[in-house]
Amino acid sequence: QVQLVESGGGVVEAGGSLRLSCALNGRTFVGYFMGWFRQASGKERQFVAGIDFSGVTTLYADSVKGRFTISRDNARNTVYLQMNGLKPEDTDVYYCAARQLWAAQTAAAYNYWGQGTQVTVSS
Repeated sequence: QVQLVESGGGVVEAGGSLRLSCALNGRTFVGYFMGWFRQASGKERQFVAGIDFSGVTTLYADSVKGRFTISRDNARNTVYLQMNGLKPEDTDVYYCAARQLWAAQTAAAYNYWGQGTQVTVSS
C-alpha cells in the first residue's frame, strides 16, 4: 500500500519561501509520476507541478512558473516543492499525489494522495 507523507507547510510573509516535502512509503518510488496540487476551501483541487520518474520532465501551472520548482530524490523516495516569491494568493492546502508512469494534470488521474499541508502567505 502506498502512503504519502507531506511536511514543510507553514506561515510566511509575501515574498518569502517555503519548501514542501513528500515521502512515498510502501512501494518503490521510481515508477511513479509525482504531482503537487492545491485546494482552497470549497474549490476544486488544482494542479501546481509534476515530475516524471526520471526527474527530467517537469510540468508547472502558469500561475507558479518561474517561482516554484519541483524536484525528486529517488534514493530518499521523496519529492520536493520549492516555493519562492510567495504571494497571498498561494495560500491553500497543498497535496502531494502519485500515479503510475505517465504525466497528468487532473486530480482524478492520481491514485494516491497525502494528507495535505497548509501554506499561508500573509500580505
